Amino acid sequence: MKWKKLGMLFDGNKYGFYYTKSPQAIVFDEYVRIYFSTCQKDNNKLISDVAYVDYSRDLKKVLRISNGQVIERGALGCYDEHGIFPFSPMRFEDKIYGYISGWTRRTSVSVDTGIGLALSNDGGNTFTRLGNGPVLTASLQEPFLIIDGYVKKIMTDFHIWYIYGVEWQLFNGGAEPDRVYKIGHATSKDGINWIKEGKQIIEDKLENEAQALPCVIEFDNRYHMFFCYRYANDFKNNHNRSYRIGYAYSDDLLNWVRDDDNAGITVSKDGWDSEMICYPNVFELDNSIYMLYNGNCFGKDGFGLAKLER
Repeated sequence: MKWKKLGMLFDGNKYGFYYTKSPQAIVFDEYVRIYFSTCQKDNNKLISDVAYVDYSRDLKKVLRISNGQVIERGALGCYDEHGIFPFSPMRFEDKIYGYISGWTRRTSVSVDTGIGLALSNDGGNTFTRLGNGPVLTASLQEPFLIIDGYVKKIMTDFHIWYIYGVEWQLFNGGAEPDRVYKIGHATSKDGINWIKEGKQIIEDKLENEAQALPCVIEFDNRYHMFFCYRYANDFKNNHNRSYRIGYAYSDDLLNWVRDDDNAGITVSKDGWDSEMICYPNVFELDNSIYMLYNGNCFGKDGFGLAKLER
């Protein structure tokens, strides 16, 4: 596989956004909508909100940018009280399902998370939660940090790929614990009630590897997963330990073969995605396959676009 980088698609600074994390596309008849998470500071801590930008179908012209919150942050004490990152949309019947990766602050560690669901009846302009709780959360073998849900309906079942925390560690006397998380999978008949597979589905490549933000697409009679991975510690200042794009494939949605050498995309020699590359979202548009992704500093400047050369 080989991806042709088309450059930064959306410069968030130009439009007054502080971070434009985890771009997620949904294709409409006349335009492509890309949701992302943007940040602001609250008592010197970041909180995340959801916004979107609409592009012409050739992905060259900005048509509109959301005005106001797409969905409000969660209520006091809820799993998404302090923000939503990422926000993953999917079209189903006459609605758009928005899967919320919600964050809430903790004391001994920085955050805990859960995945909730909101529905849109106005074409994805605004969303309303089904309730104040998550639809996928911690369990006996997945004790914390359930987040990064990516949902597809395949045949009769909904499938969700997500990440779950396995441990928090203090590395080399660090001031704050760092998290280690892996990719998991669950299925559902209604997109609300989920049955977890209950295991890590993508093997590790690194020691203390953190895996994040899986997305799955089918083409050439095979399922393809793109995700990002990094070392669990010393990844913010050491660019050699920061996020890279990983890849795996499956023929049955159960068994995945990791093949990062065939991911076809990595950091650039210089520029906005030369230090890290992360948060991939792969989608099909007019018989071509594209990848949205973030670069340096977890998407502080904007997000880019690449096209699969087949």
